[in-house]
Amino acid sequence: MTEPLTERSGRVAAARKLTRRSGRDAAGAFLAEGRQAVSEALATVPEDVREVFATEAAAAAHRDLLAGTTVPVRLVTEKAAAALSETVTPQGLVAVCALRDVPADDMVAAPPSFAVGLAGLADPGNAGTVLRTADACGAGAVVFGAGSADPYGGKAVRSSAGSLFHVDVVRSAPLGPLVAAVQQRGVTVLAADSGGEATLDELGAVLAGPVLWLFGNEARGVPPELAAAADARVRIPMRGRAESLNLAAAAAICLYTTQRAQG
Repeated sequence: MTEPLTERSGRVAAARKLTRRSGRDAAGAFLAEGRQAVSEALATVPEDVREVFATEAAAAAHRDLLAGTTVPVRLVTEKAAAALSETVTPQGLVAVCALRDVPADDMVAAPPSFAVGLAGLADPGNAGTVLRTADACGAGAVVFGAGSADPYGGKAVRSSAGSLFHVDVVRSAPLGPLVAAVQQRGVTVLAADSGGEATLDELGAVLAGPVLWLFGNEARGVPPELAAAADARVRIPMRGRAESLNLAAAAAICLYTTQRAQG
């Protein structure tokens, strides 16, 4: 039986570089940890999965998942698995996957009926949560504007719960030119803004057509110049006494409302 790879082995050392954005960009790959992420990767884009690392315990626990795959599965020590994990309690199962970036020009050429743009969203957990919500509500693409969190970081991947493999991902795109380009193609651009002049309840038929929602930084919101370029700044009507909603909650309400309008 082949001895498990240690944290000093070349393959593990190369994979460990993917815990940093610079390493991911250089290698064109990222790490997906845990059964949910690995399962979605193998089921949805097996051709993009380069290899899977598993401890002996994880390989035994997930034998059903790994037995039928043609992707190389490499046993690693517990210490090596911990070196590839960004969690306190590593799951012992990690896939190396190719980055899934879609060029911004491709999205502009054929805009989905429903997409999301993130302008300066900083928290990777929020990034993954919004991506997961967008997937659940039927969005075709999520654009991570320049300065936003990297969707391929460990926390973002975990928070997306596999949705990273279901929707088109556009990274580091200048949102100003992209907004103007999709508007020329008939897409309505809506900026979520607690001080917006339009309310979500008023949009009605607008949401039934092609829509790009913009969500901004957790503290500062959508940048003023980008919000001004949108077709409308939209607020969520609140009848209780809460001062505001956090970004992930606000995005969920806006995206679910859009899903219902689009049928």
